[in-house]
Order: sequence, then structure tokens, then C-alpha cells
Amino acid sequence: MFFLRSASGDDPVNQLWTIQLPTDANRQVLGPEQLLADPAVVLQGHDEHDLPAAERARRERLRETAGGITAYSIDRAATKVVFILAGRLVVVSTGSASFDSFEVAAGGYEAQISPDGRRVAYLADGALRVIDIGEPASAERDRVIAHEYDPDITWGAADFTASEEFDRFRGYWWSPDSNHILAVRVDNTPVQTWWISDPAHPEQTPTSHRYPAAGTANADLSVAIWNIASDDPTSREVDIGLDAEYPYLLHADWTELGIVLVTLDRSQNHQCTYRLLDLDDAPVLANDQYRSVWIELTSGTPRLFDETRLLTTVASGTTDVEPEGTVQLAMVDTVDPQNATPITTSLPNLQIRSVAQATAQHVVFQASASQPITGLNVAVGSEFQMVGELALDTPDAPMIVWAGGSTEPGQHSVAALDGDVMVIRSATVASPGARFRIFANGSELGVVTSFAEQPIVVPSVALLKAGLRQLPVAVYLPTDPALREPGVSLPIVMDPYGGPHAQRVVASYNAHLSSQWLADQGFAVIVVDGRGTPGNGPVFEEALHRDLAGPPLADQIIGLLEAASEFPQCDLTRVGIKGWSFGGYLAALAVLKRPDVFHCAVAGAPVTDWRLYDTAYSERYLGNPSEDDEPYAHSSLIDLASGLSRPLMIIHGLADDNVVAAHSLQLSTALLAAGKPHEFLPLVGVTHMTPQPAVAEHLQMLQLDFLRRHLGSPRV
Repeated sequence: MFFLRSASGDDPVNQLWTIQLPTDANRQVLGPEQLLADPAVVLQGHDEHDLPAAERARRERLRETAGGITAYSIDRAATKVVFILAGRLVVVSTGSASFDSFEVAAGGYEAQISPDGRRVAYLADGALRVIDIGEPASAERDRVIAHEYDPDITWGAADFTASEEFDRFRGYWWSPDSNHILAVRVDNTPVQTWWISDPAHPEQTPTSHRYPAAGTANADLSVAIWNIASDDPTSREVDIGLDAEYPYLLHADWTELGIVLVTLDRSQNHQCTYRLLDLDDAPVLANDQYRSVWIELTSGTPRLFDETRLLTTVASGTTDVEPEGTVQLAMVDTVDPQNATPITTSLPNLQIRSVAQATAQHVVFQASASQPITGLNVAVGSEFQMVGELALDTPDAPMIVWAGGSTEPGQHSVAALDGDVMVIRSATVASPGARFRIFANGSELGVVTSFAEQPIVVPSVALLKAGLRQLPVAVYLPTDPALREPGVSLPIVMDPYGGPHAQRVVASYNAHLSSQWLADQGFAVIVVDGRGTPGNGPVFEEALHRDLAGPPLADQIIGLLEAASEFPQCDLTRVGIKGWSFGGYLAALAVLKRPDVFHCAVAGAPVTDWRLYDTAYSERYLGNPSEDDEPYAHSSLIDLASGLSRPLMIIHGLADDNVVAAHSLQLSTALLAAGKPHEFLPLVGVTHMTPQPAVAEHLQMLQLDFLRRHLGSPRV
């Protein structure tokens, strides 16, 4: 088993480690942890900080903040591990822990070793390249497989929309025989060009950035199979209907059934799954899934079992027990797509979150339960997540709960799974950090050693359910006993994300640290996961259809009032709200639309006009603005600027290429035009993340100062 870990809790540089797993079914003992590659040794004085622009973009999309080794690839026999560091391809021999390194083309990144371990593919300057590392027949040889001399056309890279919104971070895949590569061609020519500049260095040329804003053109994608077995690589295009109507490639890979590809139309109502059984055949449409609102993607699905069966998830209808509906597993007959056989109907309250493994015998998944499940002792609520397994060849077999349930309530997810070996990441409210637990042959063998620092903050969180929809709410009071007495009046800070694809109210110790730190400064802090956040059923999430403003803001108020009724220390006459990204949008929206409830706000990297955000996200919820602009006007902050009557601080990284600084600058301009005082803090050189320790720390202190100025201190 291979994993990345830094040498200590205050070291941000990843090293590559390995653990020898038991090879005998009767052995239940793990081998020792072994350091396989240390960047300090591998680099040998070379500087890794000057990363290629494409690699920086890849890490930004992944929200990767570590240094050193951040990605690696292993051959099928696990005899070699490869990665690119400081412009060199590093090939580590797992048996001896020795390594060789090869110089690669300038800007090289995204190395993937072939299954047979003889070649490594990588990307550089828009090209897909292959370097031969086979021994002893051939010396190292680096050649271009696919390249077009146009900076706006790339081979083998994931396009912006795929990596930012659909969790597809790769754009090429090796065939099992190591003689072919399936690669995506991305033509960004139709996409409008935006410019990201650094105002602190006006002598530097702005960086061009192809950004597909809502209502504008997406990149043109196509897929080809490259035969690299000869010195003269050849290719043929795989026609799966990628065009302006179907612009999104969600998934591609080689399976035991050949190539499987999944596309999505622009409205995100139709999802098509294609299979290609033979390289010389045309692709066959295996399934066309439709939903009238949008198709909420479930990681790990759809998955083909054979030529006639496809595993997917379906959104079930509402019931008296399940008013928000559920997300269930189902097997679809590809010959008769209307013939879908539900798999998890015996567990009607299960919300499937992702699928980790599926075979003809069983399926391993991650899920939460919105209500108790008969016969199973399962923790209830979206804040709890478990790892379960269902037998597919024995329909009456009970579900196996590998991790989670009421015996160990928390956030449990599959970190790795291969055959009978599974690594589960487990986090609970009771203890800091997370444990990576190794299971083999049905038994837990041990955990990966953690070098993480012990937090100096100890969360004291109360988890509530608010309103008729049972909104997940977390409440934090200061740990100082004197400030927890009923007679104390505490100013309130709402601290939400509050939007799609992210939860703040989860059963995990570390998830509560920043909110508890803020509470310890003399506030009652409240976090609400309102409609639109995941894990509570399709109706709960789809409440944002054509309205990103109304339901999320209404639910923040419901959670606020419920928490204040439970904790008399909360002073409803002094309520602030802070957030980042969607949370920043929600914070600014709160003081602009409901100044009767919210008395100040800190909006970090807010989306102020959804027309400026990307096609895949904005159009999923609000539709295409070129066809109907009304939902965008309704959800925009710009037109609300004249109504500001409360203190507002706006923070934005000027190097942000996701929520570009134009969002905050346009809001600030509108506020100035309306004569509305506000504070604006530009962060030079900062992207949508704030990984720099000094920036992150000082940013917290500046927000704290703002909140104290406008909300005051605890009153006894």
C-alpha cells in the first residue's frame, strides 16, 4: 500500500511511503511503514517551487496545498512508482527503494506509468508525451504522441469545467495491454479569454485564462485512441456525440468490458453512457439517463457490469417518512433502459453518497441515513457517513457496515480499495484528525501512523435539527465557563458555506476547529447546512432550482432562530455572518436582503453575479442566461447594492481564476455608486484558496477585528 505523508505536523512537504500488506490469507500482520521517496533526497538541490502553470492549475482545482510529492502512479505489479518533481521524472523501484530520474520536456506534469511498467506518459506544453523506461532493451526515449501547435489546444489534460465541477482531473488513460492511450483533445478556442493580472507588479504581463462563463461557449472536446506500439503513433477518433449540446465528458476509462465513457448535455438533464468493446468498433450507447431538474452526479457511477447491466443511482420520490426523498442504487437493463431494478429498496432511508467498488457479487458504497434503518444500528443524519456493503448475488443478505453506525458515529469514507484490501478514513467528533484504517480479508489489520499536530482548540459543539426540514445546525459557545452561563449575552456569528457539494455540519473533530476558535474569542457561532447542501435527499438539494438566493438564506434564518431558542446566551440583536465562496455570497446576500436579522457581514471571495461564474455550475441551478436571464437577475447581488444598510467587509484574492476578483470589484463599484460605505480587502497573489500560513492567520485576525467592532463583546 502506498500513501503520501509529510515528516511532521508542521512540515507541508509530502513524502512517499509504503506498507507491505499480508500476502497470505492467514497472515494478519502488516509490514512496517517504509519511506520510499523523500523529496529532499530526490531533488538533490533542485528547486521545486517554480511549478509549471498547468501543474499549479491542477493543484488549484484539487485544492491541493501540500508541496513535495502530490501525485504518483504505480504499475500493475507495483514494482515501480513514478512522479514528476522539479522538472524530472522520478522512477522509484519499490523492491530496493532506489530511484532513477530522467529529464522531461519543460513544464512536464501528470505522469502515469503504463500497466506493464515499460513506459511513462506525461503532459507538457499542451502535448501528450511518452518516455520509454524499459530495461535493458532500450535507452530512455521521450517522444511526442499528440500535439498541435496552438496554445489553446491540448491533448491529455482535463478541461477547466471537468476538473472544477465534475471531479474529472485526468484527460488520458492507459490501455490494459499498455499499447494504447485513450486521450481527450481540448480545444479552448471557442472559450472567451479573461486576463488575471497582478496589480502589485504592473510590469508583469497578465495571464490569459480561458473561462467558460455562464451563457458562453464551452471548450470543444473530442476523444481518440492512440496506438503507441510503433514508432509512428496513429489514432482514431471515438465519436460519442461531444458537441455544443453535449459538451461535458464526465468519465472515461478502460475496463474489463473495454472502454466506458460518460457524457452529459449542457442542461444536465441527459447523461449518456457509451461502451466500446473492441478498438475497431463504433461506440454503443449503453444507457441514456434523464431527469427533469438536473442529474446529480454520484461518484463511482454509472458502472457497467456486462453488456446488459449498468449500476447507477436514482432519486426516489418523497414519502411521509422521507419528505426529501432518497438517492438509491439501481441496476439498469441497457437493452431496455426503462427496466431498472432497485437494489437498496430494503434500506429505504439510505442516501447513497458514492460507490467505491462494484462487482457481480457485491457493491461497496458510502452513504448517510436520513432516518433509522430497520434492523441496523445506524447513526442518522447527513452529518454522519458510513461505509457499507451489499451482496448483489444474494439479494436477501443484510448490509454489512464496515465503518460508521451508532457504535462509531462520524465521517467514514473509502480512501482506497483493491480486491479484498480496503483503507477507510475515519473521523469522529470525539478525537482530532482522522485514522486511516487498513482492512484485509474482512479484518481490520491496523492504522497508518499519524504525524499530525494536536489542535490547540478543543471543540465544544452541539448538533441540532432545525425547522420542519430538520436542517443540520452546529452551535459553538466559548469554552470559558463564565461565558456559557445563561445570563451572559453573546454576539452571534453565522459561519456557513450553505451551498451545493459541501457540508459544514459533520461529525468530525477537525471540521469544528475554526468555528470553535472564533467562539472562544467571545461569540456564539452558528453553522447551518441549509437546502442545497448534500446528503439530505434530492428534494432538499433541488430546492435551489432557478433560485440560489431564497432557500439558502431562509434556512440560515431558521437555523439561527432555532439555535437562539435553545441557547439563551445568543443575542439576536447582534448577529454577524461570515463566509467564503458560496458562503461569501450568502454573507453579502444576508445583509443586503435581511438587514433586520443580520447586522454585519464578511464576504470572502463571493460570487456576486452568477453570470460571471462557470457554465457547468451556474447553468445547473439557474439555466442558460442566454435563454432566460431572470433567475440570474433574481440571484445577483449587484442590483441589491443600493439597499446596503449594514457594515460589509469584502475580501478577494486577486489571483483567483475560479471566482475571479471581478465579482467583488463589481459589487464594490455598485456600492460606491450608490454611496454605500463598505470595506474592501484585496489579497495580492492569493487564489481561491489561502494556503499561505501568514495570509490565513492574519486574515482571521482582520475578520475578528471587524466582527468585534460591529458586534461588540460578551455582556454579563
